Amino acid sequence: MTAADALAALWQQAGLPAAALAQATLAGDAPVLPSSFAVATAAQASLGAAALAAAELWHWRGGGQARQQVDVDRVHAALDSCAHFLVDGVQPPLWDKISGLYACGPDGEAGWVRIHANFAHHRDGALRLLGLPPGEATGREAVQQALRHWNAEGFEAAAADAGLVVAAARSFEQWDSHPQGVAVAAQPVVRINRIEPAGQAGGPLAWPALASDDAPPLSGLRVLDLTRILAGPVAGRTLAAYGADVMLVNSPSLPNIAAIADTSRGKRSVLIDLMDEPGRATLRGLAAQAHVFLQGYRPGALAGFGFSAEALARLRPGIVVVSLSAYGAEGPWAGRRGFDSLVQTATGFNLAEALAAGSHTPRALPLQILDYAAGYLLAFGAQAALWRQQHEGGSWHVQVSLAGVGAWLRSLGRLPGGLQVVPPSFDPYLVQEASGFGALTVLRHPVRFSRTPPAWQRPSMPPGSHPPRWD
Repeated sequence: MTAADALAALWQQAGLPAAALAQATLAGDAPVLPSSFAVATAAQASLGAAALAAAELWHWRGGGQARQQVDVDRVHAALDSCAHFLVDGVQPPLWDKISGLYACGPDGEAGWVRIHANFAHHRDGALRLLGLPPGEATGREAVQQALRHWNAEGFEAAAADAGLVVAAARSFEQWDSHPQGVAVAAQPVVRINRIEPAGQAGGPLAWPALASDDAPPLSGLRVLDLTRILAGPVAGRTLAAYGADVMLVNSPSLPNIAAIADTSRGKRSVLIDLMDEPGRATLRGLAAQAHVFLQGYRPGALAGFGFSAEALARLRPGIVVVSLSAYGAEGPWAGRRGFDSLVQTATGFNLAEALAAGSHTPRALPLQILDYAAGYLLAFGAQAALWRQQHEGGSWHVQVSLAGVGAWLRSLGRLPGGLQVVPPSFDPYLVQEASGFGALTVLRHPVRFSRTPPAWQRPSMPPGSHPPRWD
């Protein structure tokens, strides 16, 4: 499937005007990164969907002025999904030394597992489960030896019961027959539903007018971003590039990954503690003035704090709630924690990539494409729901899962010989930016608009740099 075909299918499923598709240029079809999967197509199509949706909102907000052209560079889009950035000339480490794939049983006879240990509490929890000393001193060899006494799915289940993040490597056939795989297959990759709290109808929200014909598409629209790990932050960063006023909300008690320096471009950055009532009251006040509420908590988790999609729709009729999950909102794994690397492993990609390479050792994809494509599709879904809110009224709920994005990636087809591709250089796409984290070397945004060039109006700043209020 070409990127243009994939974009058209997403666009049609979201119920957006078909006439807009003629304005999108997604040139090229060659592989960009070494993989047997169409990862460049996924990056280009998902980003193209987000960009074209922004252009369509600009067209509508301008009273029907002529649509602008949207051009997505294929190589640039793929490289932008590789999480490449420098802080003060240094690339921060992306992985803890314990993170990665391990054989279970003697010589891998009991399968393979992936451990995600980028947060210290996840690392130490996995080490304790294996009977090993927690802390940085324990190395990979000790983990490998301990896993000789486990089978893959047994360790995965024990880790899940302990609230840890581990995935057993499955084939596509095993995942497709798994109850969670069946649940994921029943849903579209971007699920857009109307929220109808009892007794609420609600027409279109009043939006501020564009200041000029060349104003950014989302200017004046407010987005609350309650996400932390790549996919959600990438969605918020994308909406900020198209002019939205994005407020990143972090907890004062939760850790972040180094990529926050890259994904916070264009955002306000605030701290709110939802564990106490004053913090929840602050968030309610912000949500009551927001147009989009983007969140990456496990399904049902925010409801316990009073921020379910239905509660938000009662608080702010007309709001668009956007939810990210690892494995979807239905099925036995709906509440299970997960990250891109783990979902790749659990849903079949690592074994399929290994087979394509003529190997029996699971092989990761060359980038976290589930995270990045999910981020762009979250931004697309948010804007599609905003468009529908303005045309149909009501409040809306957008749902995207990493596992659902995996199913979508599979639908794009395979690339014979794709693993032999030599990755291109990042250098032509890099820019320098000041930030509160230090001097950033980052990739500029991969989309060209004919009228409203994407731009981040705020520098990336650490959590708590801004007060929790809209101007």
